[in-house]
Amino acid sequence: MTSKLLVKEKEIVIPGQELAEGLDYLPSQGSFREGNKIISNFLGLASINERFIKVIQLTGKYNAKVNDLVIGKVSDIGFYGWTLDIGCAYNAVLSIRETSGFIERNDDLTKHYDYGDLVVAQVVKVTKQKQIDVTTKGPGLKKLIGGKIIEVTPSKVPRMIGKQASMITMIKDATKCNVIIGQNGRVWIKGETLDKEILATKIIMKIEQESHIEGLTDKIKEMLQEKK
Repeated sequence: MTSKLLVKEKEIVIPGQELAEGLDYLPSQGSFREGNKIISNFLGLASINERFIKVIQLTGKYNAKVNDLVIGKVSDIGFYGWTLDIGCAYNAVLSIRETSGFIERNDDLTKHYDYGDLVVAQVVKVTKQKQIDVTTKGPGLKKLIGGKIIEVTPSKVPRMIGKQASMITMIKDATKCNVIIGQNGRVWIKGETLDKEILATKIIMKIEQESHIEGLTDKIKEMLQEKK
């Protein structure tokens, strides 16, 4: 049987949609084989890399992976560390030994991270039982002070960052804002003025809404130039 590709790159596909026929193509993330056909698992964007077909999910909860940069909110404090809400089905644990600096025994942990504090952390372990461990040891990992948080779809984060961080660098340079994008879909924005924070927010939301559209980078560049 002749193999046939049934979708185009970046085409929006729905769960159960046929993506390809024949054995020349192989399912990847977000797709599966059913007999001679490759089927989509999700609502998302088709991505074709030589023989591999994957679907980049447009909706859904964040699934933690080792080395992910996340922005968590302190939801609980215990004897040995903090529990962070990272927008996942499971909370993350930040233990005392995974923080930078020395913390004395019986120290008041709220002096370091208090309830509701926002923390930039990195995922260091995800077990089969879905226990998620994070660390704040490393450059850029810290408590966030001031600024604002917006929530975006986690699957859109790579588009917001861009290849070799091109998109996020352009946004930072044009708005003069400090922007941190977590893989869990939380974005922290802190600017010199409220107007600049609003501009950065509008740009981020524009990318989320139009991440599948060709020529998005040029469109964002034009928007930023108009605001100068």
